[in-house]
Amino acid sequence: MAEDGEEKLLATVQHIVQTLGRTDTMTEDILKVFSNYDGRLSLDKLYATRAAAAAVGGAAGERSVPASPPMPPPPVAPSAAAAMPPVTSLERTVRTLDRQISQFVTMDRLIWADSADADAFLEAVDDLVGTVQELDAAGTNRGLLDRADELLSRCMARLEDEFRALIERPDDAAPQVPGGFGSDESEEEDYDADDGFGDEPIPIARPVSDFDIVIDALPPGSVSDVHQIARRMVDAGFGRECAEAYAAARRGFIDESVARLGIRSRTADEVHSLLWEELEFDIARWIPAFKMVFRILIPSERRLCDRVFEGLAPYGDLAFVAAVRTQALQLISFGDAVAAASRAPERLFRVIDMYEAVRDLLPDLDPVFSDPYSAALRSEVSAVCNTLGSSIKGIFMELENLIRRDPARVAVPGGGIHPITRYVMNYLRAACGSRQTLEEVMEGDLGAVGTAAIAVDPDRPTSSLAVHIAWIMDVLHKNLETKSKIYRDPPLASIFLMNNGKYIIHKVNDSELGVLLGDEWMKQMMSRVRRWSMEYQRGAWAKVISVLQTGGPGVGSITVKSMLQKMQMFNSYLEEICTVQSDWVIADEQLRADVKSAIVDSVMPAYRGLIGRLRSSPEAARDLFIKYTPEDVQARIQHLFEGVAK
Repeated sequence: MAEDGEEKLLATVQHIVQTLGRTDTMTEDILKVFSNYDGRLSLDKLYATRAAAAAVGGAAGERSVPASPPMPPPPVAPSAAAAMPPVTSLERTVRTLDRQISQFVTMDRLIWADSADADAFLEAVDDLVGTVQELDAAGTNRGLLDRADELLSRCMARLEDEFRALIERPDDAAPQVPGGFGSDESEEEDYDADDGFGDEPIPIARPVSDFDIVIDALPPGSVSDVHQIARRMVDAGFGRECAEAYAAARRGFIDESVARLGIRSRTADEVHSLLWEELEFDIARWIPAFKMVFRILIPSERRLCDRVFEGLAPYGDLAFVAAVRTQALQLISFGDAVAAASRAPERLFRVIDMYEAVRDLLPDLDPVFSDPYSAALRSEVSAVCNTLGSSIKGIFMELENLIRRDPARVAVPGGGIHPITRYVMNYLRAACGSRQTLEEVMEGDLGAVGTAAIAVDPDRPTSSLAVHIAWIMDVLHKNLETKSKIYRDPPLASIFLMNNGKYIIHKVNDSELGVLLGDEWMKQMMSRVRRWSMEYQRGAWAKVISVLQTGGPGVGSITVKSMLQKMQMFNSYLEEICTVQSDWVIADEQLRADVKSAIVDSVMPAYRGLIGRLRSSPEAARDLFIKYTPEDVQARIQHLFEGVAK
C-alpha cells in the first residue's frame, strides 16, 4: 500500500510538472519545490519518473493519475509530453551544483569563517569547473553550458569577495584561539604574567635592530586559504581577475604604509617650485622611505605573492606589479623631479644621499623584480639612479659657472681671504667625504651601478674626479687673479693672492683633495705663494731697501749729509708703510711670520749699517738724532699684517 501511494504521489507531481513546466527553468524550479517539501520526493525519483513518462507517451502518464482526485487536472496533449527530452546526467549534475552553490553564494557572512563550509564550497567549485570543461569539450548542449558558465561566474564573484576579505581582514576568518590573548607558550617569556594583580598579560615589544627584513603580511593559515581560492580562480579561467583582486586588496595597505612614512605625492612642477628648505625636508623624508619601501615593503609583497600564487604563474607576477607599481613609481618620480630641478651647488649633498640610497639598493632588487612583468620597475629604479648621477655631474658644472660669474666688485678689506675661496674650498672638502660616489659618477660608468663598486686608487690624481676638481681650482685661481686687480696698491693685491693661495693649500693638505690633486699641483701652488710674497716685498719695501744703500767705505762713499738725508727718507718711508699697511692682514700665522722675517732680513742689516756709518763719522756723531732705533724698526715690522692699526 505504501509503495502504491508513493507511486500515485509521484505520478501526480509528474502531471503537475508537465502541465505547468512550460520551460526547462520552470520545470526545474517546480521539481525543487516538491523535493524540498516532502522527503519522499527526491530529485532523483522525480527525474526518473519524468523520464519514464516521456518514454511511454502521454497516455501512460494519464493512466498513472489517481482515479478520483478532488479536482482532476486538464489533459495534456500527447505531443507536448512526447517532446520533453530526457534528463541527462550532466543536467542533473548542474542542477545539483546549482542548489549546493546557491546556499553558499547567498550567505551573509564569510564562507571561510567556517572551515567546513569553505571545504564544501571549494569541492563544489571543483566539480563545477570539471563539469564546465566536460560540457565545453562535448559541445552538444550550448544552453546547459551557458547556464553552467553563469553559475561559475557567480562562484567566481563570491570567491573574489572571500579572497579580498581574507587579504584585507584576515582576522575576520581566523579561528578563535582557546585561552584568549597570549596563549602561545613560546611567547610566555615576553609577558610579565605573575604581576600579582591578576590582569591579562601585557605584550612587550622587542627593539628592532635589523631593518633588512621581510615581513609576513598574512598569517600562514590565511595564506593557505587565499592560495586555495587563487588556484580555483585560475583553473576556472579567472586568473587575471584574481590578480586584480589581490592588487586592489593589497594596494590600500601599501598606500597607507607609505603615507605613514610621511611621503606625500608631488608633481614635478611642485617639486621645482619648492623653496630649497622645503625640498630639503622632503628629501630627508624620501631617503628612509625609499629604503623602507624597496628593502622591506616590496620584498615582503613579493614573498606574499609568491606564496599566494605558488605554481600559478604568471598571475602572481601580475598581482605583484599591480599592487606595488603606483607607490614605487611615486617614489621614483620624486627622484626624477629632484634630479631635473635646479642644480644649485648647495643641493649636491642631498642629491648624493639620494643617489647612494638608490645605488645601494639596486643589487637587492634583482631577485624581487626578476620576472618580465616587474623588470620594467627595476629599469625605472636604475634609470633614476643614472639621472641622479647625471645631476651630480651637472651640479659640479654649475659650481664652475658660479665661480666664473662671481663678480669682482668689492675688494676684501686688508687683502684677506675672499668668501668665494672659503665657499669653494669648504664645499670641495665636504664633497670629498663622498669621494667613492663622486669617483663612480665622474667615471661615467653609471650603467654598471649596483654591480661592483669602482675601486679608488689613492695614488691616482688623473682620475675623472681629480681632473674635474683641478679644473675647478684653475677656474678659482683665475677668478682670484681678476679680483686682485681691484686693489689700487699692487703690494696689497699680492697680499690678497697670498692669503687666498695659502688658504687653498691648507684646505687641500687637510683633506682628500691633496690625494686627488697630487704632489705636482701642490708644488705649483706653493711656488705661486712664494712668488706673490716676493712681489709684495719688492713692491712695498724696494724703495726702503734702496734708500738705505750707502755703498762701501773708500772710493764712492756718500757724504754725511747724504746719509742724513737717507735717514730722514727712511723714517718717512717707514711711517708711510706702517700707516698704509696698518690694516693689511696675513691670515695664516706661519705665512705672516715668514713674510715678516723676510722683511727684517732685507731691511735691518742695511738700516744698522747706515746708523753705524753715521755714528762712526765725527761730523755726524755730534748732532746725530736717531728717531727709530733698530729695535724700534723691527718692532714696527712685527706689528704689521695683524689687521689692526698699531
